[in-house]
Amino acid sequence: MSEVIVHDPRFQSLVIGHAKLEKLWTGCRWAEGPAYFPAGRYLVWSDIPNNRLMRFDETDDRVSVFRLPSNNTNGNTTDRQGRLVSCEHLTRRVTRTEHDGSLTVLADRFDGKRFNSPNDVVVKSDGSIWFSDPTYGIDSDYEGLSQTPEIDGSHVYRIDPDTHAVTRVIADRVRPNGLAFSPDERLLYVTDTGRSHVPGHPVTITAYTVARDGRSVEAGPAVFATCPAGFYDGFRVDTGGNIWTSAGTSVFCYAPDGTHIGTIAIGEIVGNVCFGGINRNRLYICGQTSLYSLFTKARAAV
Repeated sequence: MSEVIVHDPRFQSLVIGHAKLEKLWTGCRWAEGPAYFPAGRYLVWSDIPNNRLMRFDETDDRVSVFRLPSNNTNGNTTDRQGRLVSCEHLTRRVTRTEHDGSLTVLADRFDGKRFNSPNDVVVKSDGSIWFSDPTYGIDSDYEGLSQTPEIDGSHVYRIDPDTHAVTRVIADRVRPNGLAFSPDERLLYVTDTGRSHVPGHPVTITAYTVARDGRSVEAGPAVFATCPAGFYDGFRVDTGGNIWTSAGTSVFCYAPDGTHIGTIAIGEIVGNVCFGGINRNRLYICGQTSLYSLFTKARAAV
């Protein structure tokens, strides 16, 4: 069976017929949070249980350890100044790696209470940082440290770029996980992996309309997609508004109208994806144990 499966003609225009899925490296326990740095042409991703950040250099295909220990870092992204922004499970905080390598703590509390375990993160064009905060890093000692939650639930938060104030923007999810904005930033998509704690809870991607102030979301979100098997986790959006998401042991591609238009079969649980490469058209895929990539005709929205 082909690794790339077309369900809708729209997907045909996003993939390259002769491009093959590449397995770049293996040796992780749970790979997550890929983030690409175009100036250096390298990818950083998390190996959460092994408490390290890894680095793939696409100029020579070498893999090395970027940071050890990493405080069980999960989600990563880059800000508008090319700095690494990370969600740390062990320390229950969001940090930024400065250009000189030093760490700045961006947020570790809300209303005086420690976060659960920040999971995934995205930076908006205004410089604000939005992140999810489920409990996976404090549920056991495998991806962090077993601890009692201090906050009443799992939510999505925003860090203001000017005041650094933290506000709660979404409070109606069971376990919010991956998140990303549409290209025009009018929608915020959020994954809910609450089935891990509530049997039978639907695994969804929900679309929230961003309010006019750009700092909050409106009431009445819409379910964008429901996962048929396994879990959605992390995802990215391309310039056409298509969502490329982890989905069980595959990557699914959804058109902006919610149609499942294509599948990339990986063969192991997928944690997250991101676009990289010189033209930002190389889809990097974090499987559970391995890093993969596939060149596409799509490009990263940001």
